[in-house]
Amino acid sequence: MTGPSPSIGALLADTVPMARTLGLEYLETSAERAVLRLPDQPEYRNHVGGPHAGAMFTLAESASGCAVLAAFGDQLSRAVPLLVRAEIAYRKLAMGPVTATAVLGRPAGDVVAELDRGERPEFTVTVEIAREDGAVTGEMAAVWTLRPHP
Repeated sequence: MTGPSPSIGALLADTVPMARTLGLEYLETSAERAVLRLPDQPEYRNHVGGPHAGAMFTLAESASGCAVLAAFGDQLSRAVPLLVRAEIAYRKLAMGPVTATAVLGRPAGDVVAELDRGERPEFTVTVEIAREDGAVTGEMAAVWTLRPHP
């Protein structure tokens, strides 16, 4: 695993204030994947003592955003990344800290080629949320676009 990339985490925190609220930890951010951790915090627990569904959604969406920024940061001068839609499934009870691993669904070069042709590409980032014991507690499919600047 590669080391944390403070520049991607700092960029997300600076441009998306909501991402700062949960105290997310940026474990890995590369063009291949992003791994973020949500520490166990009493103020973000649900009625059964695990992380609230909204906190896990924000964790997964933030991980997908880091993957997008890592893959397409060099395109920010001509396009803005936007989340189009996201679907999340909660599979098992999450307790304690949880980690989200986000992976780009297709090669970044293919997405950039669409942008080069004047299109507004859409692409999926898949995210797995897991407990410390490795059990997958949730899965997200986040569809992103790169909207060209006018």
